[in-house]
Amino acid sequence: MTDPVPISDTDINDALRRLRSGGLVAFPTETVYGLGADALKPGAVNRVYELKQRPRTNPLIVHVSDAAAAADLVRGWPREAELLARAFWPGPLTIVLPRSERVPDIVTAGGPNVALRCPDHPVALALLRAYEGPLVGPSANPSGGLSPTTADHVREAFNPEDVFVLDGGPCRVGVESTVVLLDEAPRVLRPGVIGADEIARVLGVPVATGAQRKGERLHAPGQLETHYAPQSPASLYDTDQELARLLEQAPGHAVIITENPRRLPTPPDSLVQMPRDARAYASRLYAALRDADALEPSLIAIHRPAPMAGTSPEDMAIWAAVLDRLTRATS
Repeated sequence: MTDPVPISDTDINDALRRLRSGGLVAFPTETVYGLGADALKPGAVNRVYELKQRPRTNPLIVHVSDAAAAADLVRGWPREAELLARAFWPGPLTIVLPRSERVPDIVTAGGPNVALRCPDHPVALALLRAYEGPLVGPSANPSGGLSPTTADHVREAFNPEDVFVLDGGPCRVGVESTVVLLDEAPRVLRPGVIGADEIARVLGVPVATGAQRKGERLHAPGQLETHYAPQSPASLYDTDQELARLLEQAPGHAVIITENPRRLPTPPDSLVQMPRDARAYASRLYAALRDADALEPSLIAIHRPAPMAGTSPEDMAIWAAVLDRLTRATS
């Protein structure tokens, strides 16, 4: 992965002016690009929902510069939150806690909890520290679509009049943060590159996994059944027979995404080859789906990646996050 693109003071100052006037700024994080607005200005947050065409029932993650800034937005900063912040912040972990009265209803979709994260990217941290306030930062793309991992992805989605873009280069992680709810029993609501086992080791207690329960309010984004989806129809496959059946049913041009093209039974119409390494695969995922989508195929057939024997627990967590995104993208 290339180093982050340097950002000038002029760019930061332009972004600050946009934010202070209630405008929107797309900023890079280590995961994906976020669509930033002042988290304490309901009008600015409303603009995020409008521009993304995001369901009002889907809450937003609030980005902060450090744990002290996060503690200022919740009713209490428990020991568990402090342990996780020390272990993983800045980094791709979002912590969900009961919100304080400072956090507007629109940020949490009217819910009692707020999702907080300190991103691990020099541009994002420079912006947050200079702004001296929290920023909402959902992925900078139309709701439900592929998350952006480069500034060009954001520019393709939004007009410069609507969104000022800070270009910090490609996002190195490439999939959204792990979301953990610190309730009576900690629970991972959305998988990411930090796995439940790592969180459990830090907390010293078991950590459950699973999205929202039946009838439960959404506590954080990334829990909708259909999400992270390309515009073209997309399906997962496991075997050559399943792939052959998909291709036979496709009415036209098909694109195959696989990490092992030598196993394909016949040459594909178009091929997007993926890395075998878990971190590299995750980093490449959304860009690969965009590349496939740009060909306007009748089908994107994606080989379901299977971790090899002996895969480390850290890599298993990454593969779980990848499979979560692929499942939602093809649902």
